[in-house]
Amino acid sequence: MHTRQLGNTDIYITPIGIGAWAMGGANWADGWGPQDDQESIATIKRGLALGINWIDTAAIYGSGHSEEVVGKAIKGGEKPYIFTKCSL
Repeated sequence: MHTRQLGNTDIYITPIGIGAWAMGGANWADGWGPQDDQESIATIKRGLALGINWIDTAAIYGSGHSEEVVGKAIKGGEKPYIFTKCSL
């Protein structure tokens, strides 16, 4: 998969990333409803196998559950860029 330079950095990312908002599950104010963690993990692994090299997540997604799912998906395997965010 093609990559693009991220701003003026030495980081090159794919034009498409994996968004992990829904993977946070239903137990938070902006949840998308129930999500199966194993399906989410399989989705992340498939995306990485296809060449995607970054994941977007945040601590607020499921009160950290999204980040836990992402961690399980990449444990012992691919090491994509992880972009997370927080409020100040």
